Amino acid sequence: MNTLDAIIDSRIFAILRAVPANRLTGVAQALIRGGVRALEVTFVQNGRLLDTAESICALRDALGSSITLGAGTVMTVEQLETAKMAGAEFIVAPNTDERLIARAKELSLTAIPGALTPTEVARAYAAGADAVKLFPAGLMGAEYLKAIRGPMPHIPIAAVGNITENNIAAFKNAGACAFGISSGLASTEEIKNCRYEDITQNCKRYFGALNA
Repeated sequence: MNTLDAIIDSRIFAILRAVPANRLTGVAQALIRGGVRALEVTFVQNGRLLDTAESICALRDALGSSITLGAGTVMTVEQLETAKMAGAEFIVAPNTDERLIARAKELSLTAIPGALTPTEVARAYAAGADAVKLFPAGLMGAEYLKAIRGPMPHIPIAAVGNITENNIAAFKNAGACAFGISSGLASTEEIKNCRYEDITQNCKRYFGALNA
């Protein structure tokens, strides 16, 4: 199974943003117990590159091949190359940058750039994206995704941003191939207080809503 297929098979990929090192593995294991099999560790644009790299390395060491692991908010070539060296299998961005897509392909990384309009979605896919991240999907609504997929059903589109238990099924029915979710699965408070069972239950509720 290639990386994109693994993400689609997981259906939900968890977005981990600025999770403290001493909570990282516990959070990831809680997500896995809830059914998540793909994780994205984000770069913070005004933060240290090495923080994200170290998190990716730590998760790979702890979880091995049991998880599909990627980097998110990848907006520079340096971030992309750092993610690859740390062990990322895919990269996700909030925008479309043809240079990053090309470099991802050179490094055998699955590229999922962000787009909003039909023109941006088509442009990203034509540039070599493996899938396109519709962002912010939740603010636009499932009917918006359905309208985009009407003339472009061949483009895999992941819904990211404000995806909730209440709208995830509608996005699935509109044709989303996967869903990126952050605080809905693991809130700052839950992470801070090591409420790992709550995180696992959050995942189960999301999958329950997706399968309903």
